[in-house]
Amino acid sequence: MQNPTRYVQTIIASLLLLLPGCDPQIPPWNAGKLVVIVPEADLWPESEFQREMARMFAERLNMSLELIPLAQTEIPDALRNHFAHFAAVPFRKESNPAGLKFGPAYQSVREVLVCNKDTPRIKTLSDLKGKEVMVAAGSAHEAALREAQRMDPSLQWNTERDLTTQDLLAEVGDGSLDCAAANELQFADARNYHPDLVDELDIVPPSDLAWAFPGNADSALLTKVQEFFTDIQQDGTLHRLLDRYYGHSNRLNKLDAAAFITRTRSVLPHYRHLFDEAATLTGIDWRLLAALSYQESQWDPLATSYTNVRGMMMLTGDTADQMKVSNRLNPKESIIAGAKYLQLLKEQLPRRIREPDRTWLALAAYNQGSSHLEDARILTRRAGMNPDSWADVKRWMPLLSRPKYYKKVKHGYARGGEAVILVESIRSYYEMLKRLEPEKTETAPEVTYQLVAPMSMQRLLP
Repeated sequence: MQNPTRYVQTIIASLLLLLPGCDPQIPPWNAGKLVVIVPEADLWPESEFQREMARMFAERLNMSLELIPLAQTEIPDALRNHFAHFAAVPFRKESNPAGLKFGPAYQSVREVLVCNKDTPRIKTLSDLKGKEVMVAAGSAHEAALREAQRMDPSLQWNTERDLTTQDLLAEVGDGSLDCAAANELQFADARNYHPDLVDELDIVPPSDLAWAFPGNADSALLTKVQEFFTDIQQDGTLHRLLDRYYGHSNRLNKLDAAAFITRTRSVLPHYRHLFDEAATLTGIDWRLLAALSYQESQWDPLATSYTNVRGMMMLTGDTADQMKVSNRLNPKESIIAGAKYLQLLKEQLPRRIREPDRTWLALAAYNQGSSHLEDARILTRRAGMNPDSWADVKRWMPLLSRPKYYKKVKHGYARGGEAVILVESIRSYYEMLKRLEPEKTETAPEVTYQLVAPMSMQRLLP
């Protein structure tokens, strides 16, 4: 079904772009304010990833920032008409739309054909004959299909302007569409909700994704962008951002995801009020607490492990005593204590550690203890990496099970790999709950457009 908000915004934006002599009235990029096009908010996590990079770039230049969410199909004309300085939107750099320039590639992703498992196997693009294939208009995978069509003119598909790639993958998942084009990250996310999706084949070689600029963009701006991406690649910032938004995408197999969705509907409603209460007491998102509890016990209040950790939050005897729990099998006691314990672990970390790394590191400590987490952070620092970044620490924590490493740290052997699996799984369940149980504020319209004067365009941002 067509998204009414996006439809209205797209129509208005299109009309504004077509106004003869329309003057966008944006200042030069180096006048103190950057005007940047970003993906629409419902294209998560892509939208948040791009927004964060745009904010970092503006801060680096000590400039203010105006973000303009816009449908991908509208972006080339918006740039050609200078309604923004650039688009922090993933373009397939190899596609080279007329009249645009590109910054450096910051990410490489496979463009894939995703079909329903009941669709006859697609081994080559020629096998698509007679199949209903759709792609989101203006996407990098549409550009990939056009490149493939030059090699195989028989390749055909339908372009959808009002639905996102995620919407199309949902239609493939429920069997109302044979196949859709997507990138590997979108597929990995979608199969958590639609287990019947299968990744059939690569359309073309992987896309090098890059920001887009007007064809006559100032070379000084392009140089600043090149320097920005070079620096965040060299200092590890780009790796940490990619891990933050995409690093957990392939954690769950389709059976794990399907079981989680089923229990979200059948079991979670019985305990939702307890997670809400724990969230009120600690300030931790109830969905994160629920994800932690599911990973630990699958929301079974009587769960007991071979190491005698017990209950909804799988508390050890020592932790239960520390948190003054009288009965670990009591769901309310377990959930409240587990939430308070996680809060305590977060407070014990150095104040300089920022979110979300603070939470991911605390979750690792929840599993293996603060002392073993500290050992992993020491190994990370010794390797010249960032001990305050979960993306770096998780590379070294599994090594705590190897004598070569654990003999050189204070607290010895630990099942560090188990902690990494736990944290990455919780991240996946948490993201799924954020989709399945969105907060009301997350669904509010993000942006409106208003034509203030006949020859100008202003976007009123919240």
